[in-house]
Amino acid sequence: MDQLRPGDPTGIGPYRLIARLGEGGMGLVYLGRDEGGRTVAVKVVQADYAGHHEFRRRFAREVAAARRVGGSWTAAVLDADPDAAVPWVATQYIPGPDLHSVVAEDFGPLPEHSVHSLANRLAIALRAVHEAGLIHRDLKPSNVLVTVDGPRVIDFGIARAMDSLSGDSLHTRTGMLIGSPGFMSPEQVRGLELTPASDVFCLGAVLVYAATGRLLFGATETGLNAHLFRIAEDEADLTGVPESLAGLVGACLHKDPARRPTPQQVAERTEAERSGEWLPSPVLAQLGRHAARLLDFAPVPRDEPAAGTAVPSDPRAALAGARTAPPQPQPHAPAPQPPAPAPQLRTPVPAPPPPAYVPTVGTPAAGFPAGPRPGRWWGLAALALAQFTVLFEAALGLWPFITRALGLHHALGLAIEGPFTPSLVYSLCFGGLLLLGGHLADLIGPRRTLAAGLVGFASAALLGSAADATGMIVLARGLQGACAALITPSALALVSTGFTEPKERRRAFGLYTTAAVGGTACAMLPTLSLSMNLDWRVAMGAAVPLAAIALVGTLTLVHDGGPRSGARFDALGALLGLAGVAALVYGLGQTHAEGKGWSAPLTVGPIVGGILALAAFLWWQTRAPSPLLAPYIVRDRGRAGCHLALLLSGVGTFTFLGILNFTLQEFHHYALIQVAHSLLLLSGALALGATQVSARLLHRVAPRVLTAAGLTTTGLGLLVLTVLASSGGDSTDMLGLFLTGLGIGTAVMPLYDLATDAIAPQHTGAAAAALTTTQHLGGVLSAALFPVFTYPGSILCVAAVLVLTALITWPLLGARPRTAV
Repeated sequence: MDQLRPGDPTGIGPYRLIARLGEGGMGLVYLGRDEGGRTVAVKVVQADYAGHHEFRRRFAREVAAARRVGGSWTAAVLDADPDAAVPWVATQYIPGPDLHSVVAEDFGPLPEHSVHSLANRLAIALRAVHEAGLIHRDLKPSNVLVTVDGPRVIDFGIARAMDSLSGDSLHTRTGMLIGSPGFMSPEQVRGLELTPASDVFCLGAVLVYAATGRLLFGATETGLNAHLFRIAEDEADLTGVPESLAGLVGACLHKDPARRPTPQQVAERTEAERSGEWLPSPVLAQLGRHAARLLDFAPVPRDEPAAGTAVPSDPRAALAGARTAPPQPQPHAPAPQPPAPAPQLRTPVPAPPPPAYVPTVGTPAAGFPAGPRPGRWWGLAALALAQFTVLFEAALGLWPFITRALGLHHALGLAIEGPFTPSLVYSLCFGGLLLLGGHLADLIGPRRTLAAGLVGFASAALLGSAADATGMIVLARGLQGACAALITPSALALVSTGFTEPKERRRAFGLYTTAAVGGTACAMLPTLSLSMNLDWRVAMGAAVPLAAIALVGTLTLVHDGGPRSGARFDALGALLGLAGVAALVYGLGQTHAEGKGWSAPLTVGPIVGGILALAAFLWWQTRAPSPLLAPYIVRDRGRAGCHLALLLSGVGTFTFLGILNFTLQEFHHYALIQVAHSLLLLSGALALGATQVSARLLHRVAPRVLTAAGLTTTGLGLLVLTVLASSGGDSTDMLGLFLTGLGIGTAVMPLYDLATDAIAPQHTGAAAAALTTTQHLGGVLSAALFPVFTYPGSILCVAAVLVLTALITWPLLGARPRTAV
């Protein structure tokens, strides 16, 4: 504590200031007392920040969030006034030194039982922080105060309110480090979006320091960049950590956030095992002396101002004066000494431009992008084109249905019946290998996986366009399906990791939904052209230039966003996933084969076997040492709701598209150009719903509200198409198509966002593959149901399915996705 200086305010709010406690990047910290004698720490922000509207908004938001933090081992926020001339916040004053001072200057490494108690109480404090919806993001020894009763976690000033971030938050600026070198998680170093698991890694680093007196990855004499690289890549050195704690500390320091224990688990494993004081006697004695100094401290009375001299009453003027006017010696006390300079790293941290509110200085991460990548929106266009290329060729899977419906299957000269048709082989390879494709994206990087898939896809398209026999077409379609299983999850994973800032993420998912779902309708146009003109070679070869353009865009504009996690290949998980999905696809595909149906052995057997294999896959993912699909993804209720909604709505949507193609030609006798206009209207309305409705409202409206409203609007559009179209003419058809497309876009975009939200970057490939697998199964089920539907009752059945989907998934979509902890 230091004496107040001339120019310091004498009071802030209801608190009388009696001493200076320190000065940080955000402002000054004073020791204050209220009228009841309670001692508090009052943090007053710098006057330069106080005049910034954006700073005030962020400051008020974070103070409100920090007030929700409870628990015994934190310094509670007691009072604040974000609207004062200079905003301030008062917290509980903890009469004790910080852990860094105790270990580095006063005592040295703590004994085993002290580190054990420290781990327990810090874990309880972090649990309270996370339950309040915060991430501390700067847990380090200097933010842990040591008292006779136990440690206290302080400084939530840089904590992030997870449930109230705005789209332009500086706290989530890609590539910026928020934290302190030496006590940062690998994901902080890499500039990735943080989860509460980051605090658990920092907890492990603090425990290593308390037990050994050294930084986890050594000192920083080798330079900041080398030190940060060791945090991101090297294994933790636990030499000197007590054996009873080494396993737990090592788990906290796992590079994979999903493999770290939760604070609750740490607290349970470190419950007190002995009675008595938690610290050695010398440390307790020092703490007693520190508390006594606080009680004996008395502020030096200031000189009375001379006549005509005004005493500053505005804290803003006082703080400004404190920075411009040098302190004058007091007659009753020696002149205050300037504070000792803070130790500097050999490689100085470059300061960013003055922001609206950044409590901790950010530095570009070594080896990682600093800020959003230039050209990322063009990269998104390349990813959307890659996805559309897959949909373009996947539309050829409707050959058996449309050609049979139009009586053209004999004229095609292709085998569309039998156990393995070209469309069935494509669907088997695509669906069965999706989970493997997502796993490869996590292991080697989604960008590499996407590039390999595009090269293989184009090669298979060339093979198919040159085929002169059914066998070659079947082979080409199978290769295309396998390569599409690499493209689709990789593209979605790159969208999820490439756009982490909330506002940009919503825009990106709105555009991607347009390509991934609206592109399905547009991609059906070449199928209709094929049915009319029988030019299937051109249709297959058209994928080559599309894939080539997407490949160039991927290699030049798309980036992975950082190294992979280094996880091992989950062979059993990939095998079970492949067997389960392929069996379901084959069984459903046999429902419309000649001489078979829903009760045939080749239908029932594979369907039952596929369900059992997928159940075994999910069971294995919760027990595998290095699972394909991380357990926190499998067990999450909110993501389960997204998958169920996409499955059921996919059944309705794809069935509707198939019925629409058929009925527009058979019953309305539309020419190809009229059908094209209808499908384009449907796609345009879908784009409107995804990019202008859901993308703009998602931060204000719960995802389940948007999904339910979208599905209801889709049902209303289908009702217009069936009930009113007979009397309303073409204009009513257009209205029905518009409402249907608008509803689909509004409903699906939040599902994409919610299902991939809070996914650790090293798990995005598998999460995207699981989502795509669900969509594919919905499409396959709709294809199995297509022949049993009759117009117009079929449309009403689809509308009923969509409304039922909204009702079933409403409670599930209310659950917030679980983070990688």
